[in-house]
Amino acid sequence: MIMAPVCPVMELPIGGRVIRVVAGKSIGLFNVGGRIVAIQNICPHELAPVCLGKVQGTTAPGAVGQWTYHRDGEFLICPWHGWEFDLLTGDCLTDARKLKHFETTVMDGWVHVLM
Repeated sequence: MIMAPVCPVMELPIGGRVIRVVAGKSIGLFNVGGRIVAIQNICPHELAPVCLGKVQGTTAPGAVGQWTYHRDGEFLICPWHGWEFDLLTGDCLTDARKLKHFETTVMDGWVHVLM
């Protein structure tokens, strides 16, 4: 395993995203509320470039017959078929498949990904 520097942390403000090739793999880096998340840029459903999808919140049940919008900026929507993935856990909201995560750390002003 290697810890690869990927981008300066200044390129990833809260809500930001960058996509880079690291050790031959396309990796998306997202700043989710101050937490840097790295995922492989492949949707587990149909192999779409998932990191190009929209980042938003999702709905949750509220009072009877009502839904509330919550966790804005924490869900990645696949651009091909609209599957929703929790960026913090990799979990899909409607299926058992998950996004592949990589460990990240910030050292000397750079985001590093453990490959």
